[in-house]
Amino acid sequence: MLDPHRIRVFRSVVASGSVQAAADNLGLTSSAVSQRLSALQRETGLTLFHRVGRGIVPTEAALVLDRRTDDVMSEWVHLEGVVEDLREGRLDRLSIGYFASAGSAWMPTLVKRLREEFPDLVLELVLNEVDRPATRPDLDVVMGEPDAQVPPGCQRTELVRDPFVIVVPRAHRLADLERAALSDLRREIWVSNDFTKSHGHQLVIAACKTAGFQPRFSVQAQDHHTAIGFVAAGVGISVMPGLAARFLPANVTRLDIVGPRPVRHLAAVRRDLGAPHPAADRALEILTDLIAHPSRAVAPAQ
Repeated sequence: MLDPHRIRVFRSVVASGSVQAAADNLGLTSSAVSQRLSALQRETGLTLFHRVGRGIVPTEAALVLDRRTDDVMSEWVHLEGVVEDLREGRLDRLSIGYFASAGSAWMPTLVKRLREEFPDLVLELVLNEVDRPATRPDLDVVMGEPDAQVPPGCQRTELVRDPFVIVVPRAHRLADLERAALSDLRREIWVSNDFTKSHGHQLVIAACKTAGFQPRFSVQAQDHHTAIGFVAAGVGISVMPGLAARFLPANVTRLDIVGPRPVRHLAAVRRDLGAPHPAADRALEILTDLIAHPSRAVAPAQ
């Protein structure tokens, strides 16, 4: 079995570019770092570094090993955290999965209120919209169709429908309207605000297809905040979930969509924890309250 401490030293050498730099960063001697590298090479049977001049460079095998150990080391750090919590007597843990717009809209207030009510609770927040975590969070805020299959051992609670809106500069020809059709945007320059394979992006593409055109994405922003910045600069327009467009700069406005309107369905999937979990119950209650009363959520800094 590989020694995680040797892996940690190895990753530091790859990241820092030298044995001495890794030693300085880890608070070790260069001799100790070299010994751990040698031991790891014996354990793996791999040549991990080549000598070039007075330094070393990682081999292709080392670069692959470095990439593949990202998730492993994250899990190891998580496990170390669990052990530390147990040692300190902190037994109550709750992991919450979220996507970016939910994180901005709800997570700060949710976490604040949970910590006020459960001061000994250990909270772990997990971003879930790009790569699914290896272990499903205890409470997972997700997007998807209402009839989506619920994973075994989980219970799904529908939260809210989140219709998409059009975001345009104040100087745009449509800015004075309350609503517009997607077909009105046929010849516009579009700014994407999500990953191309994401659920939200596919909803937008499907709605535009129904309206009879393919949007022309000239800027791939891949997140809502950056996309809004491009719109504010006059680069183009963007179509995004209403939740992501709650707070806009003064020179940007939003319009409702008539005709084929993309709508995403948001839900909370709670994992069966095998025993009562008051913090998980309360988290779902707070989340529902924030959706029903948006003014109770902390507004992000502008």
